[in-house]
Amino acid sequence: MKARFALLLAAMLIAGCRQDMEDQPRYNPLAKSDQFADGMSARMPAKGTVARDADLSSVPDTFPYPITMALLQRGRQRFDIFCSPCHGRTGDGHGMIVQRGFPAPPSYHQDALRKATDRHIYDVITDGYGAMYSYAARVAPADRWAIVAYVRALQYSRDAPVAGLPERLRARLEAEAAR
Repeated sequence: MKARFALLLAAMLIAGCRQDMEDQPRYNPLAKSDQFADGMSARMPAKGTVARDADLSSVPDTFPYPITMALLQRGRQRFDIFCSPCHGRTGDGHGMIVQRGFPAPPSYHQDALRKATDRHIYDVITDGYGAMYSYAARVAPADRWAIVAYVRALQYSRDAPVAGLPERLRARLEAEAAR
């Protein structure tokens, strides 16, 4: 008898459940609506609205970290992931997508980009430029600076003054040039 009563009570409780939350009237994003005068179902954010995860810290004009081997290695890793498909592993602008027919980005080894400020390269990574889209959502600010350091290392590797090299490397260069 108790089992029947419990079963009957359970059946009544289940039958009494309603799905108002699931079946409530709603609009799909960007659907038309008569609720507002402009016919839109969604409202635009209020002027001055800032995204919850927005980085509001100021960006320095000069490189904010000490340049260490660990930073350069991190920059190389991030560069290989995010930049080399277009810019190539050496920064010459001949990445894999260029080999597949997409327009070539500028080489990091041209004078204009060698003379560009670190902040300019950082801003291009953040905001995009020309056909390049923004990497702000993909690359953290610290990693952007690491990429900037690695780009500078790539540039220096092609334009290092021979007089600044150790004697051992200068001798090796002279031997290679003599061949």
